[in-house]
Amino acid sequence: MAISNYTLLVILGCGLVTFIPRVLPFIFVRKLQLPSVVIRYLSYVPLCILTALFVQSLLITNENSFPSINIENLLATLPTIIAAILTKNLMWIVVVGIISMAVIRLVI
Repeated sequence: MAISNYTLLVILGCGLVTFIPRVLPFIFVRKLQLPSVVIRYLSYVPLCILTALFVQSLLITNENSFPSINIENLLATLPTIIAAILTKNLMWIVVVGIISMAVIRLVI
């Protein structure tokens, strides 16, 4: 299958547009000494993003009404949170989450 010049340029352009905003901040910040307040603030960004994704997966949006709770995801969350508290090991957390979701989908 041949690829046209236009398609190749679009793919390269999309890659460049995706690459630049991710790499340029690291290049500029690498040479700067950020204040401790900024470092402390930035340390919360991953937690905020993961919390937003987590809450979004627990809710089902309905048009013209309040969101409802996704019972399957909520039930899989409970043993996963317990595994996270007990083990603090990402591998075990992921394994417990996958197994929990598989069992729930098998049963329900």
